[in-house]
Amino acid sequence: MRGTIPIQQVAAFAEGPFEGNPAAVCSLDAWLPDALLQSIAAENNLSETAFVVGADGCYGLRWFTPSCEVDLCGHATLAAAHVVFQQDQGQEQIRFESRSGDLLVRRRGERFTLDFPVQESRPCEAPPELNRALNLRTTACLQGVDLMAVVADEETVRRLQPDLAMVAALPGRGLIVTAPGINADFVSRFFAPGLGIDEDPVTGSAHCSLTPYWAEQLGRSCLDARQLSQRSGTLHCQLQGERVLITGRVMPFLSGVIHLADLTPLTAKQH
Repeated sequence: MRGTIPIQQVAAFAEGPFEGNPAAVCSLDAWLPDALLQSIAAENNLSETAFVVGADGCYGLRWFTPSCEVDLCGHATLAAAHVVFQQDQGQEQIRFESRSGDLLVRRRGERFTLDFPVQESRPCEAPPELNRALNLRTTACLQGVDLMAVVADEETVRRLQPDLAMVAALPGRGLIVTAPGINADFVSRFFAPGLGIDEDPVTGSAHCSLTPYWAEQLGRSCLDARQLSQRSGTLHCQLQGERVLITGRVMPFLSGVIHLADLTPLTAKQH
């Protein structure tokens, strides 16, 4: 296998340098074997690597963690949109075809808006393992794609040091912990050790569950959110029926190329 793949690393939902969630974006001429895409994502060792194929405002998009492919990723979609808009200067909207259906991204100056489906969560009894994993009692618990734990206040979210082995055994893709915010409408953190991501810095897809929950709690459809990881990030969310609009900024960090010829022997040996 010959040739190179352009790659950019950018931080999504960042308001300044060294904030937000880093993602790698690889622009492809055609889809490569899944095993090779997975190996590239593992080598990048970021929470997500996005792979993009297409042109003229319509693209295929796939997301890989270091250990598996996922159905939906917000921050890597924002990162991919930033890269695509660089290539398609005349476009103000692009469409990604993904495992979660068609996803639209609009450009508004320096900000990008994701148009994502709501991920419904239903109230449930908190699993006993959840309270032990967090070493506290939750005020509410909901189950959807992720398990969502609501706690008393922002400082509780900020100080969490969960038992990640216990978190990995909980139901759902990952664990969202959330509370009312002080300088934002709500705050959260996201843990997905079962996907190889102990803590995700800023998780766009989790806000497809967080936004409808807090919109109902606060009686407003437009909400400002802050994810309280070590890097932290800011998201502006709007509930529109069965869709969630998530707006944020992107900070570029590096660009380069992946040399396919050097990867082929290793990939063949491992897979």
